[in-house]
Amino acid sequence: MCTYITEKIDVAGSGKGAEGWFPLTEGTVYFDHPVHATAEHTLNIDLRNPGRGPGARVAVELTADAARALAEAILRTLDAVPADLIAGSESEAAQSQAVRGQAVQGRAVQSQAA
Repeated sequence: MCTYITEKIDVAGSGKGAEGWFPLTEGTVYFDHPVHATAEHTLNIDLRNPGRGPGARVAVELTADAARALAEAILRTLDAVPADLIAGSESEAAQSQAVRGQAVQGRAVQSQAA
């Protein structure tokens, strides 16, 4: 069953493809059937720069457990970085805490439903 759950965001960073490094401008996260991974459904992440053509894309297909572990590792790492090293640290720190609160709240609801 396809969920059609998709989040699209603007991103700032770099990705490495077959032709080397390129600037990233767009990120898409969705839960669907993978192209390559062996799981029935995966959390898929596409990081791209549409202005650079189809080759300017980095794609990842993760199991739900791997995706949660990666998201938590990203948040732990960002939370451990001194605030003065992160651009816009006050707004990013607030966003990080809000996202972490939503993620923890979501896991609690899922656990209660199980």
